[in-house]
Order: sequence, then structure tokens, then C-alpha cells
Amino acid sequence: MVEYDLIIVGGGPIGLACAIEAQKKNLRYLIIEKGAIVNSIFNYPLYMTFFSTAERLEIGDIPFNCLAPKPGRQEALEYYRNIHRYFNFSIHLFEKVISIQKQENSIFKIVSDKNSYEAKNVVIATGFYDIPIEMNIKGEELSKVRHYYKEAHEYAFRNVLIVGANNSSVDAALECWRKGANVTMVIRKNEINNRVKYWVKPDIENRIAEGSIKAYFESNISEIRENEVEIGTPDGKVTIENDFVLALTGYKPDLTFLEKMGIQLSEDELKIPVYNPETMETNVEGLFLAGVVCGGMQTHKWFIENSRVHANMIVDYITSK
Repeated sequence: MVEYDLIIVGGGPIGLACAIEAQKKNLRYLIIEKGAIVNSIFNYPLYMTFFSTAERLEIGDIPFNCLAPKPGRQEALEYYRNIHRYFNFSIHLFEKVISIQKQENSIFKIVSDKNSYEAKNVVIATGFYDIPIEMNIKGEELSKVRHYYKEAHEYAFRNVLIVGANNSSVDAALECWRKGANVTMVIRKNEINNRVKYWVKPDIENRIAEGSIKAYFESNISEIRENEVEIGTPDGKVTIENDFVLALTGYKPDLTFLEKMGIQLSEDELKIPVYNPETMETNVEGLFLAGVVCGGMQTHKWFIENSRVHANMIVDYITSK
């Protein structure tokens, strides 16, 4: 069996950045990605625009040329495909890692749904987009409830309820309304989230103010039924007609996967993994974290632009040992 210097779990931008640094240092490496290359970006809404400007999404010192001030999903996919064409990564796509265990000889055994591997070091760069944060309410299991949003066409001329007031919820509400949907928002707090893109926030606030989009603030869904939804509001329960529920309540890393590898998590609700901020090495020697997964439930702490440096930190440390 081939023994790799480094196996990278996750083929997103940060996983690719780690591979670039490994290539520079002539390490024998492999990326294992459970879906397509940059799979999370592929699963973003079709017409999503990034908050970051193009240069902040760059990796490997390869320019990201973009006509608009901020790139969209399609441009990002094109950029990262070209990154792969340029570097010709050692990468296995559509292969899911099942387990990672450190053996008595200090070598890691990585088992996927297709093969098994051995490596001296492992980087977990799996992001956080895999597991939706559920509402845990009656009716959430109905097929009309969606935790991911792709595009508005399916919801045109239907009664759509959107849960949340973050970027994904606001984008979906505006797109669905503009395609003819009757949109209602249920928002836990008393305002639209301040992290919403600054050029979008006034748009949604104006649509709510004029009554084009109905919003229940300081409210929660209490039950979802086949043709209606019950909402708990400050003024009591309200029942509205409903065809679809977009529960865009956020996502979380696969924390169970981290724990099975022996990575310790903080005991509070943030579940932040233990790692050395100077090397990104976890409490398991030779096992590293990179990107959004470092934040545990704090999924808004790390982005492409501020976690690209993890790649250099990890590979520099590995090669210095």
C-alpha cells in the first residue's frame, strides 16, 4: 500500500490550497472529496453572489479575473476548475471518507467507501455545509420542507414560507418573490441579520415595509402541516396556507466525524475543536484542521479569505518536522 505524506479530506478551496502547498514541497499527497470539486460551492444557489471580492477567493497565487465587483457561483466554479487544470491535483472525487484511525505505528489508516489508504499526516478540510441545523418541530419531515435552496422557479405562484434572516434566507425570499411566489418570512429575532450583504439588506427591508413580503419577527414555526403552517408570534399563534417551507436555518460541521477520530471538542455549545492555532494540529498528533471546520458551530468565523493561510501553516509545520 502506498504511504502518503499527507491525505487531505475535502476538495473545497481550502483543501485545494493545502494541496498546492504540498505540491510545492514535493509531498506525496492525495485529496479525497465526497462529491464534485468544490462541492459546497456547487451546491450553493444558482445565482448566489459572494460577499467577498474575487481576489479574496484566490488560492495558489492564481488571479481570479471577474468583470463584476463580486463574483457569483458560476464564476467561482470556473475559477476553481481552472485551478485544478493548472495544478493537476492528485484527487479522488465522489469518494467518501468513512473513518480515520491512528495506528500503533503512528500511521493513519483512512478508509473510504471505495478504498483504504495510509498517511503520515491528515488534514480535515470538510467545511460545514453537509448537515442542516434542524428546527426539531412536528412536520419537519414532510417532503415540502427543504433545508437547501437552489433556484426560485419551483416556488413561483406558490405559498412559500422561509425561515431565517441571514444571507441565504434573504436571497431566497427576494428571488422567490420576484418570480411570483407569495413569500412569508419567520424570523427569530426582531430584525434582519446585520451580516446580510449590505447591498441586499435595504432591498429586503423595503419589501417587508411595503408589504410585498410578509415577515413575522420574534417568531417561530410551531408546526408544519400538509397545506398550512402554524407560527408562534408575540401576538399568539397564526396559521397560514402553505405549499413549501424553506428552512434555511444554517448548517454545521460533522462533529461526530471529528470525535470519532479522537479530536476533542469544547464542552460548551460552540463545540470548537482543539487545535494549535500556530500549526493547526489537533490534540491528535499528525491530524490537522483547515478552513471553516476549525470554528465548530461558529460557522461564520472562518471564510476562504481568512483561512487560506492554514495551508501554509500546516505544510510548513509538516516539512519542518
